[in-house]
Amino acid sequence: PAVERDSLERGADDGEQGDDTDEPADTGKADEPADTAEIGDRGDEFFDDGSPGVSAAVGDSAEVAQPGPVSEPEEFEGAPDDQEMPLADHIEEMVKRLGVVIVVMAAVSGVVFPFATYLINFLWFNYLPGTEEICRQVAQVGATNVDPQTACARVYHPLAVVLARLKVATLAGFVVALPLFVYETYLFMRPGLYPGERRYYLASVPTSLVLAAAGMLFAHHLVIPILFDYFVGYSQGATTLAFGLTDTFDLIVLMLGAFAIVFQIPLFIMLALMMGLVTRTWLQSRRLIFWGLFAALAFLFTGDPTGLGPIFVAVTMIVLFEGTLLLAQWTGHE
Repeated sequence: PAVERDSLERGADDGEQGDDTDEPADTGKADEPADTAEIGDRGDEFFDDGSPGVSAAVGDSAEVAQPGPVSEPEEFEGAPDDQEMPLADHIEEMVKRLGVVIVVMAAVSGVVFPFATYLINFLWFNYLPGTEEICRQVAQVGATNVDPQTACARVYHPLAVVLARLKVATLAGFVVALPLFVYETYLFMRPGLYPGERRYYLASVPTSLVLAAAGMLFAHHLVIPILFDYFVGYSQGATTLAFGLTDTFDLIVLMLGAFAIVFQIPLFIMLALMMGLVTRTWLQSRRLIFWGLFAALAFLFTGDPTGLGPIFVAVTMIVLFEGTLLLAQWTGHE
């Protein structure tokens, strides 16, 4: 019958479809072992060449990816009391410390001022011919039987005596305030100094006073007498001596103060060497530069038109400079 025939045909069709379904699908999974083997072979070939294979490269990348220990940045160890401050605070502190030095200098000058006349006469007649009694007679009665080479002070304006007294009082205040200035600079720099550097700086305070006194004694007993002997010597027989108080005493005060400062050179050099700011070799290699600087300063600030005073100052500075370098070499400072 037609119905059975149709059923048989449908069954045959279903059977064909079932046969097709039973065949395994080509998904590519059967080729995976071959691909894996090829990768392994390629890795083996790479290893034979000395370059990393696939698996080795993966392992290396894994090792690189692992985070290592993080090292903290090293902190700079400065002086124990060192701390940052604004520039305005540094300037304010510096001004205050300079103010202390100026106040002490003014106070000492005020104490010395009433006795300044005695100091003027003492200095004057230590360097120039004559005595205080002879000059007083000349001033009061106009004595005529006086040695024409007697160097009595001449006053050419009303304030000359007052200014001379003020200058000698200021010189005394300057000498006393000089070690205080060194101490105040130490207090200003103290937070940035190491303990050893602080000891060096504190030791320089009394040393500064001793060197200033030595410089003034050197000028008083050697330099200034030679200067005035030279001045009087080339004037004798040619003119009558007349030393004005203002100009003459300016030269005396200037030479005393200059040598008080000049004799600080050894202190400054030794401090710089001990604190490691410079080396002896560096100073020696630039000695000609320092010699020229010393000569320029001497001729610039020493008010002697004859040139003898600046020569004394420059030579003294050079001798102190070279002597300090020899001392540093002897004590083992490089």
